[in-house]
Amino acid sequence: MQQSSKKAFGIILAFGLMLGFAPGCAPAESGARQDGCGGGATPIHAIQGNGERTPLANERHVIEGVVVGDYQNTQFEFGGFFVQEEDADTDGDPGTSEAIFVYDNGFGVEVQPGDVVRVEGSVLEFATDGAPLTELRRIQSLTVCSRGAAVTPVEVTLPMTDLSDWERYEGMLVTLPQTLTATEVYNLGRYGEVVLTEGGRLFVGTQIAEPGTAANRIGLTNGLRTIILDDASDAQNIDPTRYPAQGLSAANTLRAGDTVTGLTGVLDQRYGTYRIQPVGPVNFTPGNPRPAQPEAVGGDVRVATFNVLNYFNGNGQGGGFPTERGADTSDEWERQRAKLISALTALDADVIGLLEIENDGSGADSALADLVRGLNEAGTAGTYAYVSDPAGWRLPGDGADAIKVALIYRPAAVVPVGDPATTFEAPFGQRRPPIAQTFEDAARGERFTITVNHFKSKGCDGARGADSDQGDGQDCFNAERVQAAEALLAWLATDPTGSGDPDVLIVGDLNSYAQEDPISRLRAGGYTNLVAQFAGENAYSYIYFGEAGTLDYALASSTLAPQVVGAAVWHINADEPPALDYNVEYKTPGQVTSFYRPDPFRSSDHDPLIVGLDLGG
Repeated sequence: MQQSSKKAFGIILAFGLMLGFAPGCAPAESGARQDGCGGGATPIHAIQGNGERTPLANERHVIEGVVVGDYQNTQFEFGGFFVQEEDADTDGDPGTSEAIFVYDNGFGVEVQPGDVVRVEGSVLEFATDGAPLTELRRIQSLTVCSRGAAVTPVEVTLPMTDLSDWERYEGMLVTLPQTLTATEVYNLGRYGEVVLTEGGRLFVGTQIAEPGTAANRIGLTNGLRTIILDDASDAQNIDPTRYPAQGLSAANTLRAGDTVTGLTGVLDQRYGTYRIQPVGPVNFTPGNPRPAQPEAVGGDVRVATFNVLNYFNGNGQGGGFPTERGADTSDEWERQRAKLISALTALDADVIGLLEIENDGSGADSALADLVRGLNEAGTAGTYAYVSDPAGWRLPGDGADAIKVALIYRPAAVVPVGDPATTFEAPFGQRRPPIAQTFEDAARGERFTITVNHFKSKGCDGARGADSDQGDGQDCFNAERVQAAEALLAWLATDPTGSGDPDVLIVGDLNSYAQEDPISRLRAGGYTNLVAQFAGENAYSYIYFGEAGTLDYALASSTLAPQVVGAAVWHINADEPPALDYNVEYKTPGQVTSFYRPDPFRSSDHDPLIVGLDLGG
């Protein structure tokens, strides 16, 4: 799944070409007063009013107050500054803001925090992505009256009672005294944003509650617990980034789970939401360090599942880029390949189910063969082999999906028994069909069957009828995912590989959170959710719009479940900024280098899962 952008580059500048500005007054010496300062002025709270929009729109007014946030740079910042009433001049009404943004757009008078300024301009509501910010524009005069003043930041605690309550603080200097958790860093590299929440990590409603009212209530509560920390910039791809300290790099990351306490900044409203603009350094405390290796899960056979995020290898001979998905160039592909090989090697698994690998057959030039070749070149020749596509397998030219599921394994640890199997029963005939393969433990001769699956995603493109969003938190195509779960259960009941052994492990990206209908159907069919059993209620493998949950699973049949000795999610991807992946777009030349290392971190957008089996135990 992809996330949409939350900023539109240059949207303010498009409206900033104003004519007829009068010359500004020179700044005063510290403590001095200029002519006109201290005279009649409109209180800022009167301009703000107690609603979302100003009651004085399109009127010209004079204000006087203290600069609490200076962002005048028209190239990288917002082309203006925030002014707040001095403490003695506030109205005492908690429903009205005491601050306003002054869009001076290079007027010519430099200000700084602590300056008392007198400004004349027109009152307007300026909206970006539907978020109206009360501003003073078309500036006629700007005088720095004195310097060294201060206002008392207003203390704001989360959660809010209602999202509209933020409006009363618009433009004001605020302090959030709580310890806030970075719950998403998706836009950190490109837009400098960090999503912060009170009370720890956010979880998707249907991860921890039944779909419907209970799950939707969690979603609403999550919004009240959340605020965005911005970087005081209107530009993209700032180098270096403001967060973390010393700037983001492959060696200096900011992960979901890190924390900040006592955040102070200006409450802004733009790009569709309220956000904090910094007024000084913001220091994060590491709360979720990178795990160098997967958690030990025990067992004599280790099984993993990993969504490799559209691994396409061009024509298989170093060319053929860009492909339909994945890397755009051979250089990007080599970067992607190195990170995936690093992650797969460190998983140290005997059988690995792969998702989102190119559906281009099983030949020597296929993406599957290439990835296995790379694994063996990075380690010992012959360490890994792959399971070929089952008989009757369909390629994109036959109407199949561009990506597929696949299996790789260690011949020294497990031996394939019989041929791989698949099914094209609905809904798999039009989607990504599963693969099943029986393996025998080389040490004990014990058998188990693994099936790799990738259910339909939650996106709503093409959704109709029962597949449309039902408003219960399960998003679109839930009906098809339920159908897939039921078809999978029926198919596995036929012993598709002819193993004669009831030990079955379902793995893959099921695009369903833990309490959603497809997972409930699989559990009702006799399968145990191993992630929930061993990783607990705080398990997650994916983060979407700041909410974490499990999309990736390992589920054991009733006979195999007692032979499972451990399961864990290796958090190398979901918590990391996407800017650290293999892609080179939306990065400066320096960031193309500094953001990248051929390590496991952000090798994909999903975290891999690993399971330990004590077969026959």
